[in-house]
Amino acid sequence: MGLRKWSSSNFEYGRRVVSSGLEGARSGREAFLQGRSLTPFLGESILRAWRPAVVGVCIGVVGGISSSRNKSISKVLSCSLLGGVAGFGFGIARENRRLTESITYGALRNICKLRDQHWLESHPIDYA
Repeated sequence: MGLRKWSSSNFEYGRRVVSSGLEGARSGREAFLQGRSLTPFLGESILRAWRPAVVGVCIGVVGGISSSRNKSISKVLSCSLLGGVAGFGFGIARENRRLTESITYGALRNICKLRDQHWLESHPIDYA
């Protein structure tokens, strides 16, 4: 097999893997949402993520105050902003973990099926 044929074959297989993974992710998302829209689900997640964001701001303020002798207001504000962003990100990730799990499972399931099919095409089994 020449380089050109090998590379085009691998490119085609890679394209099929990505396509299969995306299709699996879509099916996993639909299985989790069960016909509901994604936008209200994410809106609810954002509303529930404010508590970890507040905790992050508080931790950032304490860290900004106690980090050094130079207790400038800009340092405290930047630490509190960083803590708030980290807390908000944690809250969003925590609220959406089941959705993420369902999407990941759907994608991996489809990719594994395609990989097994590709292996069987490359290594045919002769039962005779």
